[in-house]
Amino acid sequence: MTSDTSTWTPETMLSTLPYRPEENSESPVPFFHLIERLKTTKREGWRRFGINDGESISDHMYRMSIMTMMAPPTLAANINIPRCIKMALIHDMAEALVGDITPVDGVSKPEKARREASVMDYITTNLLGKVPGCTGGEIKEIFEEYEADESDEAHFVHDIDKMELLLQMVEYERLHKVDLTEFTHVKERIQLKEIKEWADEVVRGRPKKA
Repeated sequence: MTSDTSTWTPETMLSTLPYRPEENSESPVPFFHLIERLKTTKREGWRRFGINDGESISDHMYRMSIMTMMAPPTLAANINIPRCIKMALIHDMAEALVGDITPVDGVSKPEKARREASVMDYITTNLLGKVPGCTGGEIKEIFEEYEADESDEAHFVHDIDKMELLLQMVEYERLHKVDLTEFTHVKERIQLKEIKEWADEVVRGRPKKA
C-alpha cells in the first residue's frame, strides 16, 4: 500500500492497469470492467494473520447488501431499505482503485477519504458521466451520504459493515484455527440496539480456546 502522500490520484493506479477503461463513453461497459477489480482485490486485514486466500472487497459488500435486506422490523419500519442495499453495494466501490487501506498502512483518515472521493469523482464523471439514463449522480450521492454518516440509513449500513466483519472474523477463526481477537473492538462501535444484539450472538459463537 502506498504511504500517506497527497500526490496520489486515480491516475496513479490507472497507469498501472493492463487494460485502462475507456473514458467518456456512452456505454457503461468500461465501468463494468473497472469494478471487476472489486472481485479480485482482497480485504487486507486478514493477510497479517496468514489468511492469504481471504474475502474480496465485493464478497464483503455482497453479504452486507443481503444483511441490509434482513433488517429487524423495528429498523425496517423507519429506514429506506432499498437505499441501504444500494449503499452497501457502493460504499467501498472506490477501493477498485484505492485498494483496501487498513490502519497499519500509514495512510491517514483524511488522506484515505480524499483518495476515495477522487476515485468516485473519476467513476461518476469520466466513466458514467455520458451514459444515457445513468445513475452516476445517485452513486456519488449515496457514497457521500455513507461517508458523512449522518442519516439513519448511513448509521445502519455502518453498523452492518462492522457486523459483517465480525461474522467473517468468527468464520476465519473456525476455519484457520487462528485468534482474531484484534478485530473484536469493532463490536463496541456498533450503535443500533438491534445490530448490537446480532453482534453479541456472533461473538458468542467464537471457537472456544484450548
